[in-house]
Amino acid sequence: MDTSGLTQQARSRSRARPKATLSPQACTTCGADGAADSNDSESASVPSYVYALGRVEARFPRVSLEKEFVQAAGRGPAKGQTDRQMFQSVIAERKNRYLARQLCWVLTIQGLDTYLLQPRDPADFDLLVEALRPEPSPMDIDAVVGVRGPIAPPGLCNGLSIPIVGFDQIYSFDRQALMGAIPRPDKTTAKAFEATANELFDRVIQLTDNAGNTDDHRALNYLAMRYPAIYTTVADAYTRNASLAAVEVQPSRLSGARNIVDVVFSFTNRSNEFTEKSFVRVDVTEEFPFLVGRMSTYYDR
Repeated sequence: MDTSGLTQQARSRSRARPKATLSPQACTTCGADGAADSNDSESASVPSYVYALGRVEARFPRVSLEKEFVQAAGRGPAKGQTDRQMFQSVIAERKNRYLARQLCWVLTIQGLDTYLLQPRDPADFDLLVEALRPEPSPMDIDAVVGVRGPIAPPGLCNGLSIPIVGFDQIYSFDRQALMGAIPRPDKTTAKAFEATANELFDRVIQLTDNAGNTDDHRALNYLAMRYPAIYTTVADAYTRNASLAAVEVQPSRLSGARNIVDVVFSFTNRSNEFTEKSFVRVDVTEEFPFLVGRMSTYYDR
């Protein structure tokens, strides 16, 4: 199964959003050569990658910028629009690119400010603008892939001291679009499969401290977004009257020059408590995780 199709299908089912061509300053502190946290003991030349699921928000770092935005909004046709619709429409206009360039772009995870986002390529500010929904919903999802940099200085975003992430990709869509893009097994009804997929997705994103910056969480977030087989495997277990007992990530025996992890799904039969396991291998060596092998039976050794 093509693992790249799930996210692409989900994006195509999301609401169409206006595109803008913006030209901001690129992040100068988020390259691979300076990606490590300045407080870390590791060498600053060792990159720290991020594959995080959250929501992108835009904020004003200074009162002067907010006042300038109000003047720009006054020059546009904002009559009848809500505040959020007006904000998105103003920022999306090409002539207002200077505003988008100076905003603080924050990724929140589970309601907490987690990363300050900056593009590694100036053209990628388009991705931030597209992440602004004129009618936001709690079901909105933004997947951010990038390199973790230092903690933001207090003066950068109105005193917000969180890590900077220089991103290379942002996928923005809602959960309904994602779930609708997952192929449903023949043995499972649409309603049952939707419940299964939502439960598994919640389980992944609600893991303790899942900020998408560890190998374990990057692998899980990647699978949740790009590998439909994890959903069909869980749905098949439910049809056999088994519960999803655990989801674990452990170093793979194949690790050597590459950093490979095994993501293991444990299922316990509800009648006889017999446990069976399935797993999939993911390479998390570099910024973009990828599959090493497809879902298969796991045997304890």
